[in-house]
Amino acid sequence: MEDCNKPQLVVSRCLGFSKCRYNGQGYNDKFVDKLKDYVNYITVCPEVEIGLGVPRESLRLIKEKDDIELFQPTTEKVFTEAMESYSSRFLDKIKDIDGFILKGKSPSCGIKEVKIYLGKVKAVGTIKGSGIFAVKAMDKYPYLAIEEEGRLKNLKIREHFLTKVYIMFEFRKVMERGLIGELIDFHAHNKFLFMAYNQKEQKIMGRILENQENKNIEKIMNEYREHLGLTFARLPRYTSYISTLMKIFGHFSDNITSKEKGFILSTFDKYREGKIHLSVLVNLIRSYVIKYEEDCLINQSIWTPYPEGLLDISDSGKEGGL
Repeated sequence: MEDCNKPQLVVSRCLGFSKCRYNGQGYNDKFVDKLKDYVNYITVCPEVEIGLGVPRESLRLIKEKDDIELFQPTTEKVFTEAMESYSSRFLDKIKDIDGFILKGKSPSCGIKEVKIYLGKVKAVGTIKGSGIFAVKAMDKYPYLAIEEEGRLKNLKIREHFLTKVYIMFEFRKVMERGLIGELIDFHAHNKFLFMAYNQKEQKIMGRILENQENKNIEKIMNEYREHLGLTFARLPRYTSYISTLMKIFGHFSDNITSKEKGFILSTFDKYREGKIHLSVLVNLIRSYVIKYEEDCLINQSIWTPYPEGLLDISDSGKEGGL
């Protein structure tokens, strides 16, 4: 049963829900499985949904002239129109979506690094692109978190994905209620997280809320969502996080001893040098915010932008195409 207090994600069905890959197999992804307790999933297998069986002959993307086609080499059938039509119908039907986890390298679902063959039969080479379903999803939801399961093994990408999912879920709830006061509270609650991601966009969103042109609430919400999407369009720079946490540090730096100050600054240096994870620095600064009861800071989302149970510092070590 759907829990309205959890984000709703679209996920490729083969990632632990059904053995529906072209070879009749599935793929049990640990992260997708762990996330089950924290989100509502809507599963999808576009290739099965357009009538292809399990198992099935493999598909590939091919480029001829300027067109990208979904082609089945063994049967020489083209499924581009069927896939595009199904993808549009599915995406038009679903509601209240906060993100996607799709199967990597799939000609339907892959978002990056999908092989596109230069020709149907005797391909002279390949280029990289995105699957047809994935392209449709990214076009319809440019502001949402859309990732492949393989890339989510990278710690930085995974943390960014989770942060974006929960921020967009929170914003969707604000947008549904349509109250300017709630939007102002949302912006205030996330102020330092926005600053750590993109200070320029954080200021633009603040100006939107000032509403000097007396726009209606729908227009304000839509403009705000556009810039919220831009805020989280890319992973945050570590220098931006340091700058933001230093501003928070300034709230209580005059109240601590020189030894404490030296220890905190050395922790900043360790993070800057890549010797510790961001959570070490964040929790250190947060402990002082709690100690000195800084009410304007204590409930900021920068401390826990997503449920702490999802924190996992394991890392594949791969950049995942960043």
